[in-house]
Amino acid sequence: MRKLLFYVPLVLFLALALFLLSGLFSNPMERESATTDKPLPAFNLPDLMNPALRWQPEQLKGETFLLNVWGTWCPTCNAELSYMTQLREQGVKIIGLYYVLPVDPLLGESFDLAALQADVSNKLQQRGNPYQFNILDADRSLSLDLGVSGAPETFIIDSEGIVRAHHIGDINPQVWRNKLAPLYQQWRQLDGGSS
Repeated sequence: MRKLLFYVPLVLFLALALFLLSGLFSNPMERESATTDKPLPAFNLPDLMNPALRWQPEQLKGETFLLNVWGTWCPTCNAELSYMTQLREQGVKIIGLYYVLPVDPLLGESFDLAALQADVSNKLQQRGNPYQFNILDADRSLSLDLGVSGAPETFIIDSEGIVRAHHIGDINPQVWRNKLAPLYQQWRQLDGGSS
């Protein structure tokens, strides 16, 4: 019995080492979203450029689209804008979900919608505008419900409002061609679209 107890720490150490080793070779960009194959979470959020207009999941149904989480503060998001604009010109429907960085009222910071709108307009004018429109997620409620960990992240949403795929990182020609385009085309064909 004592000999068996002698091996318990060794077995625990080996199990822990295997667990950590498996994490070393995993790709954090391939993390699956808990929302995949589920409807978009409920939300009622304003349009970034026209806050009187509100968006809800029901309004987005009818056609497969990309939901791209982005922000002007994000260099990778800025880098993907021109390529995604090319995709829009090819008929890919892309809706922006603007991810607002938190503000700290203790430092005297406050959310300034007019400044944000000007910043977004400037950026989209410089880099290209791939978006049909942008949903403003000022308190990051929808982003959190989708399991977003940062920006950019992109979701493929089918015509019924079901999340079908989740990609962490930028959309570039290689990612589009090898990963997202086949999935997007699959769901577009099911709703009778072509792109």
